[in-house]
Amino acid sequence: MTVEPLVRPRRLRPGDRVAIVAPSGPVPEDRLQAGLDILRGWDLDPVVAPHVLDTHPTLDYLAGTDEARARDFTEAWCDPKIAAVLCALGGYGAQRMVDLLDWTAIRAAGPKVMVGYSDITTLHEAFAVRMGLVTLHGPMTAVGAFTKNARTQESLRATLFEPESVRSLGLESATALVPGRAHGVTLGGCVSLLASDLGTPHARRSARGGLLLLEDVGEEPYRLDRILTQLLRSGWLDGVAGIGLGSWEECGPYEKVRALFADRLGGLGVPVLEHLGFGHQDDAPTIPFGIPGVLDADAGTLTLDVPALI
Repeated sequence: MTVEPLVRPRRLRPGDRVAIVAPSGPVPEDRLQAGLDILRGWDLDPVVAPHVLDTHPTLDYLAGTDEARARDFTEAWCDPKIAAVLCALGGYGAQRMVDLLDWTAIRAAGPKVMVGYSDITTLHEAFAVRMGLVTLHGPMTAVGAFTKNARTQESLRATLFEPESVRSLGLESATALVPGRAHGVTLGGCVSLLASDLGTPHARRSARGGLLLLEDVGEEPYRLDRILTQLLRSGWLDGVAGIGLGSWEECGPYEKVRALFADRLGGLGVPVLEHLGFGHQDDAPTIPFGIPGVLDADAGTLTLDVPALI
């Protein structure tokens, strides 16, 4: 199947109530409070879900039990007073709770905004496949990139409130790794999470027809090689329209990472745009998934056909 445009939720308005949830790792309270202050400064009303500051009783890399994290998310989504669900932090754990979400209730509640990145890639894919909904690969409420970087804050704020103003995505640093121009629908996220999703019951079967936007953190070149090779061998990359590459923090010297991308992705015969800047870096633009657009590697641009939100 070809990647198709998804349903766009409505944009936010001043006074909207938004829920903060923790689908993955433990959340530092001081950083959470700093993020909440920024949201209040945008005239939003953030509500922290009951288990956001929990830690799993035996697995201290999780923010509470799988059941509690899933319940928080489901209840937040199904609350008619909530206009958006914002993830507090990544880390690890979304894969453990995604199948515990009440998808029947979530679908009945209808579209709303969901924001996160890193481990939240699992949820981006789940909402695309199970609900057909556009989601935002954007900063989480309790990460330093959000609490300390004005440009990252402004990219998310503009996407949430004035999405027509941010149809040109990425940073000015973007350049062609493989030249060309392609039209498709945006998808992607943390490449290691996309590979981990392969073979699971509700995973997307391929990126055919998509503009695949990839980033990651802390993966050495040989591990990135293994991840990309798995995506290639599985056929998941067959028919992809174009590829955009974001940040690769702590993945080794970039010249080695770049050589790997040229080796593994250069043979696909599609344009590849590097240095788009989204992902695990302080100055990271918000990227919507599920929106049709044009990736022009020669011009160094990624442009949406329509705003991310209605």
